[in-house]
Amino acid sequence: MAKILAVDPIKFEVVQNALLSVVEEMTSALRRSAYSTNIKTRSDLSCALFDRSMRVIVQAFDQPAHLGAVRLCVPYVLKEYGVENLSPGDGILVNDPYRGAAHLNDICLISPIFHENEIVGQVANLAHHVDVGGRAPSSIAICTEIYQEGLILPGVKALRGGEIDEDIFKIFCSNVRGKETPGDFRAQVAANKLGVRRTTELIGRFSLDTVNAVSRELLEYTQRRVEDSFKEFPEGVYEAESFMDDDGITDEPVRIKVKVTISDGDVTIDFTGSDKQRRGPTNSNYSMTFAACAYVLKCLLPKDIQVNDGFYRSFNVTAPKGTVVNVAHPGPVVGGWELAMKTTEAVIRALSEAFPQRVPAETKKSIFHVGFGGLDPRTNEYYAFLETIGGGYGARPTMDGVDVCQPHIQNTENSPIEELEIGYPVFITRYEIIPDTGGAGEYRGGCGVSRDYLFRADATVTLLADTAKFPPRGLFGGLDGEVSRFILNPDSANPVKLRSKQIIEVEKGDVLRVETPGGGGYGDPRQRDPLLVLDDVKNGKVSPTAARELYGVSIDINSWTYQTIRSKSKRN
Repeated sequence: MAKILAVDPIKFEVVQNALLSVVEEMTSALRRSAYSTNIKTRSDLSCALFDRSMRVIVQAFDQPAHLGAVRLCVPYVLKEYGVENLSPGDGILVNDPYRGAAHLNDICLISPIFHENEIVGQVANLAHHVDVGGRAPSSIAICTEIYQEGLILPGVKALRGGEIDEDIFKIFCSNVRGKETPGDFRAQVAANKLGVRRTTELIGRFSLDTVNAVSRELLEYTQRRVEDSFKEFPEGVYEAESFMDDDGITDEPVRIKVKVTISDGDVTIDFTGSDKQRRGPTNSNYSMTFAACAYVLKCLLPKDIQVNDGFYRSFNVTAPKGTVVNVAHPGPVVGGWELAMKTTEAVIRALSEAFPQRVPAETKKSIFHVGFGGLDPRTNEYYAFLETIGGGYGARPTMDGVDVCQPHIQNTENSPIEELEIGYPVFITRYEIIPDTGGAGEYRGGCGVSRDYLFRADATVTLLADTAKFPPRGLFGGLDGEVSRFILNPDSANPVKLRSKQIIEVEKGDVLRVETPGGGGYGDPRQRDPLLVLDDVKNGKVSPTAARELYGVSIDINSWTYQTIRSKSKRN
């Protein structure tokens, strides 16, 4: 028998969409008022609304990487701090990975919602700050323990009665590099104040009882829909593994093993058998691993199912403590998102057997951090900059992969050259798609990109990336994409090949080139439409040589005509 709604359907739709609009408006306010490229342009942020039981009611689906951190750190920190110790206008600041947050750059601000002198919920936003201290600019250094990565915020009251605690703020700002930090923090404060105000207005319009009833029903409704959808998933046990190049300290690859079990609507994702945690920073905490799993499952569900506690509690994730997917204290985690990207790919590859017509081939498989900092000669101020760079998306069952995007749990934007050059002492002298980086297939993998940084002053540069040794794999006969490359002064007489995880000192006039991976191909390349191959050659995405050798299509670039020469299939 169908469950009867606690409120009528029309009011339910109005209120639940109004709740969603609260976090979407918070997101817009945070992004528009932030100072750093990382937040205002790349949109590396998330906002959520919680009920009095600290369950996620609505969450803006902007940054999938934050799916686990926001959901897990808010109840952990509030229970530890004690909600009874909060007053209207207060705000708790946390970035501790061992309290449910992600890596230290991802700072979460939590604010209580009061109604008639009683806490009725919380709003929270999480944003990636360009620097939180530590060994190197941008706080993405190659470290061996969490204490080297930057300032740890265990859950401290940074707002009191709506005002910033100046003592806490001084400590915070004195431990970080870069001029954007104070502005970004104030943007987070403004976003939470807006979220509290909008929620309070909603309660005043519809009543607290109505908002609570809609919230409860929304979670139950979401859970019912998720479980019904899971019952339609093909039952079975699906396994896969993925590898990182290394941990930044040794050359030994890092192995992730996953087993997905689907049975009568129950979904369990188990990482037993993954490597023990590493000394280097390529460890994920449980929040990161949970986020990777939540993202994949969300993509397989109907698009209109919301992200809330009803979704989160519908599946199980097992990640043994002390492994690379659930690091134990005091292991470093700054590269945890790099590992989480590999975790995402492992889960997708495992499910390719169950959903061959719904999942893509592997993407660039790396967040691809590039950070640098030093003294800006134009202002005589210290600066820090961080960006992540797009690469190829994996080819899909019915279409090519996207070129130069930031896929899956990353979902951020590429930094504009103009903004970078205006704000920092660097020129981008090359930024172009690299031909033949996308894996060949009936549907081609997306291409990677080449980006050259010409430094206008001495600087410390950190590379925290991957996919230099293990290429993005194709699916069902599709070929692998190309790997990443890192070169210092590539056009000089003595170019230096760099590792994917390395800290270097550059001098004024030095050039750093990074080449991002392409995505894997999908299906037999010899089945690709020759006209599409011709277009790829015209657009500089496939070379004439690759067209002939991999696709069996001979291109005359003078007349732009083609001839098929497909004598035999070529598979990986």
